[in-house]
Amino acid sequence: MAFANTHARAGLSTGPAPYDKQMSNKRGMYAKGTAKKAEILDTALEIVARNGYNRATVKEIADAVGLSQNGLLHYFGSKDALFTEVVQRRGEIDDRDFGSASPPSSEAEFVEGISRLVRHNTETPGFTQLYSRLSNDASQSEHAGHHYFEEHYRISREATAEAFRALQSQGSLDSTLDADKLAVLLWAVTDGLQTQWLFDPTMNMPEHVEYFLKLVGLAR
Repeated sequence: MAFANTHARAGLSTGPAPYDKQMSNKRGMYAKGTAKKAEILDTALEIVARNGYNRATVKEIADAVGLSQNGLLHYFGSKDALFTEVVQRRGEIDDRDFGSASPPSSEAEFVEGISRLVRHNTETPGFTQLYSRLSNDASQSEHAGHHYFEEHYRISREATAEAFRALQSQGSLDSTLDADKLAVLLWAVTDGLQTQWLFDPTMNMPEHVEYFLKLVGLAR
């Protein structure tokens, strides 16, 4: 009885909630809306990968998911917001498929994780074009993707700095190097290489990233 009273004081139900048809309908509509939004994002990813950002139109995406252009944008608000969420969705997929332990268990694991992700980006030029274009446009504070990219870079820098500090504690990386500054430089290298690669696809991005890591004492 005391346990039930504790839950009641916390505002938690101690028994089955009464059936609320209106609330049930709202939950059903929300679930359908969430599923449709996920379908739109996955479809947009496929179209961007196939056509590139410049030729991936809202109309083509809308047609592919059985919506009007206005109906599609209802889920996002604008084209910039739509493509920002496409980038976010791709990031979630990459975290699932290419993410490594944090902090890394070894130098080899860290280097291979970075190299695999960079190689993957060379295999999806349409998305790499989208990311480079959108991240540049989103530097403007009024852009729909500004907050997302601001947080994306902050989290990426912090996670990478943590990984560098772990490697320093393992003796794999010079302890006199500034891990925070090194993280900033690594992401500057990877994003800068992507921009150059879009102009010259013969450039070997993984090779250049590994060369940078060798300069700081990794990827031996």
